[in-house]
Amino acid sequence: MAENKNTAVSDRASVIIIGGKEYELLLTTKATKEIGKKYGGLGDLGEKLMKSENFEKAIDELIWLITLLANQPILIHNIREPENKKALLEPETVELLTTPLELADFKDAIMDALMKGTKRNIESEPEKNA
Repeated sequence: MAENKNTAVSDRASVIIIGGKEYELLLTTKATKEIGKKYGGLGDLGEKLMKSENFEKAIDELIWLITLLANQPILIHNIREPENKKALLEPETVELLTTPLELADFKDAIMDALMKGTKRNIESEPEKNA
């Protein structure tokens, strides 16, 4: 049974709107490695974003993360359909087409994408009543 390419990505992604265009945020192994290089790991990401000393740096970090996660589905599309490549999202585009309020709202979508990307399906056994 063939799996729909788009569904496989969409089930693991969160959606945001930038400049009236929908973007999926997706945590891939590649994105995880990039986050690890910059922050030391996913566990340190939230703390670093929240405790940024300076407002401009905090915005830059958030824009970097949005751009990284939004580009993952585009990169996957470009691998799967090389004859129909899409342009990658640039940090400057995110800066120009968003407001600080929208960036704050995107934090929920980012956290959702990170949770979906690291989600483990754990089945527990039913409790036995003694």
